[in-house]
Amino acid sequence: MSAILSLIRSRYSVRHYKPDSVPAALLNQLLESARWAPSAGNLQPWHFYVVTGEGDKEALANFAQNQRFLARAPVCIVVCAEPERSARVYGERGDNLFCIQDTAAAVQNILLTAVALGLGACWVGAFDQQRVGDYLNMPEGRIPVALIPVGFPDDDPSRRPKRREVEDIVTYR
Repeated sequence: MSAILSLIRSRYSVRHYKPDSVPAALLNQLLESARWAPSAGNLQPWHFYVVTGEGDKEALANFAQNQRFLARAPVCIVVCAEPERSARVYGERGDNLFCIQDTAAAVQNILLTAVALGLGACWVGAFDQQRVGDYLNMPEGRIPVALIPVGFPDDDPSRRPKRREVEDIVTYR
């Protein structure tokens, strides 16, 4: 199996973290990988908030349907879309779709880089985007699309969910 496929297969949603802080050098690598994600027209319609304060992480957990693991992670990266960047070139499709696809690619880069660095992370999409945006004083037009708690895993990776078989999800024509 290729190294990249092995890395992809080893990724899972980590929800239990050791209390150890994430070194700045590792955090910078996560953010560097995010900025190298593909984007429509190379417009890079994203912005990242790195949240480490205990009270701030507690607030994010509250805004995310009380998902407590967000508050227990050493870091939470809030990935935001800037739809206007995409709309300037691609109109409504850039505003409604491309900026979301682009930020999703950045999220996936963060998740895979976390695995490569020995970190764990989880893609959280269930949250009140208005409350998160207001709390972080985001400028108008910047939309939070994902919360990514990050830290050193403190759980059992063998308990990760099974995946559907390729035969169940692919149609060849």
